[in-house]
Formats: sequence, structure tokens, C-alpha cells
Amino acid sequence: MLTVHCRADDIEFGGSRPAVKNILGGAASFAVIGARLVAGSAHARSVSWIVDVGSDFPPETLAVIQSWGTDCVIRKDHGRLTTRAWNGYHPDEKRDFKYLTPKLRLEPYMLSETQVWSRTFHMVCSSSRCISIVDDILRRRDELRQAGQAPSTEHASTRPIFVWEPVPDLCTPEEQEKFLAANKVVDVVSPNHQELGMMFDQPGWSEESKEGQQLVQRILASGIGPNGDGCLVIRAGKEGSYAFSRTQKLWLPAYHQPETSGATAVVDPTGAGNSFLGALAQGLVTAGREPFNIIESILSASQDWRESLDGWGVRRNLPMALICATIAAGFVVEQIGVPQISVAETGGKELWNQSEFTERVRLYTQRLFRTLDESPQRHLLTN
Repeated sequence: MLTVHCRADDIEFGGSRPAVKNILGGAASFAVIGARLVAGSAHARSVSWIVDVGSDFPPETLAVIQSWGTDCVIRKDHGRLTTRAWNGYHPDEKRDFKYLTPKLRLEPYMLSETQVWSRTFHMVCSSSRCISIVDDILRRRDELRQAGQAPSTEHASTRPIFVWEPVPDLCTPEEQEKFLAANKVVDVVSPNHQELGMMFDQPGWSEESKEGQQLVQRILASGIGPNGDGCLVIRAGKEGSYAFSRTQKLWLPAYHQPETSGATAVVDPTGAGNSFLGALAQGLVTAGREPFNIIESILSASQDWRESLDGWGVRRNLPMALICATIAAGFVVEQIGVPQISVAETGGKELWNQSEFTERVRLYTQRLFRTLDESPQRHLLTN
């Protein structure tokens, strides 16, 4: 479940190509796309979010949002303008960001009783706000439970999964202690490699450097999750992603890899990290559905993979969710804005950018199986 005030974005690419304006944007908009890709049409309504619409909200954008078939709550306010923002990219993938109109803040009390019982929550916020959101959601659930208003579903009696994306502007050395404190209330924390470096006064994070390895150990030792069994997921752009628990490590390459000619399908990285984490949040509750079934059917033949899953313990679903997240991000980078949804003329299957999500799951997992077989230590390590 994801909450959002929808945004219209302007994007500048540092002179490498013409700037664009009025693009559907916002971290949670892309997170919703990621979750929706993983959910598929059969479970589209399991993705719930809130969209705040101002007086200038483009009707064609609203039509795109509605075409996804999610559980989308539209809140219209013709007395204000739609939230707008500017993104500027540097050649080294560093991004500058600023709001062009006042943003709206969503609070946990605004969630419906249905939404507050979601199995997963994705947050993009500061450390202090992260703690506040988690506390407020858990408090609301307790109050409803005590009032006899909890749903009868099995997951209502268990703690939801919180996936936290630290807001980039506050990835600073001054935020270190707050960051470590917020980690203790979430299940997955995921800065990107540049943001993590900035927070700990380093030029960036690299898995190959001694400093990078020590930083990961420091964060894990401090604790992630109420029981210390949470995970650190570092999004590393074109290098893919790195996931760490106290005992396990997993590296997954990005979906799109440069060809020998240097050509790539990557057009615009805006929103890729957000879609990755929205997909991860959805993937963590996807066991038994088609994407996981495909992954398991291919990778179950790898003994190294099977042993690795056992090592993740209660986070056993995380590696499969990360595969889904990697593929979702691969769709988002292929154009400026969100990927296009359509239906195949024959068979009626759902397509994104003229491709099936599950077919890309199959192709990527087959590639991963081959590299696992050749060099498992590249992907699977014990911390």
C-alpha cells in the first residue's frame, strides 16, 4: 500500500538532451507503478494510494492513472495548484531536486480503515517522520483491534512490513544518528549508493571498498527492524542492487546491461529507485503468485540459491522480491515518465512497453541462473 500526492515534473538532463515539462512524477507515483507491475492485473486493487488533484491537474494524466486499475483514492481541491517539482541530472547520475509549488503532506490519520490494515507500507521521508508514521499506523491498528474492528484476515494479527526510502535532501552527516534510530522501526531501509555515502561523509558507497564494507557492518550492527532481522538494500544505479542482512548478502545486476557496442535501453533514470522499492514492497507479499512461481521454477535447480534462501530466515521472500524490483525498475528507465500499459491483441495479456512483466521475470531469472552457476560467489555471500 502506498500513499502519494501526485506530481507534475520538469526534468533537465544537464545539456545531454532537451528538457521536458509536465511529466507525471513523484516518488510514490513511480512506487505505485513498481507495485502495480508486480501485482499484475489480477491483484491491481491490492495497490492502494491517495492522489491529490489540484485545479490544473491534466485530465490525460488522470486517465493514465485510472488505466492502471489500482485502488486509487482521488482527492480534488480546485482551490490549489497541483504539486510540481524540478529534477536536474548530472553526468555522474547525481540528481538535484526542488519543489516548484507547495507540496501536500499525507498523514497516517488520512488513511482509510482498509488502508491502515495493509500488509506493506512504502515511505519516502525523513528519519524522524519515518518513526512517527510507523508509530501512528501501529497505534491506529491497535485502537481498531481493541474496538473489535480488525478484519478477520490472517495478516491483521501480524505486524505490517515497512519499506523506508530516506529522503535524499536529508542524507547528511548531521542525520546519521536519526537514520540509525529510524532503521530500528522499519523492515527494509534503502538509500541509494550516493545518498548513503553523503550521509556518512563519503564521496559515495562502493561494495568493493573497505570503507563501504565497514559502513554496512556498522549499520547492521546498529540494528534494522524491531528484532534486528531487517535488511539494508543499497540501490546502485546501473550496477544493480546490494541487499544485506546480519548473515546474508545478495548482489543483483540491473535489468538492462550495456551491449558490446555501448548501446543501452536506458532513456531516463527518473523514478527508477522509487519503482524498485514499490515493487519490492509488493514483492514481499507475492509468494504463491506467478512472478515468484517463475523465479522458483528456474532457481530451484541451483543448490547455492536454495541454501542462500534458508540463510535469509524470516526474510526468505526478499531475494525473489528483489528480482521483481529489478525488473520493475527496468521498465521505468526505458522512457521519460511512466511505462505505457496496453493489452495484447491476441490472448488479451497485459503489456507494459509492449512486454509482459512475467516474461521479463523469466528472461532475467534465466540469466541470473547462468551467472549463479558460473560464479555463485559474485551474487551470494555470507556476511
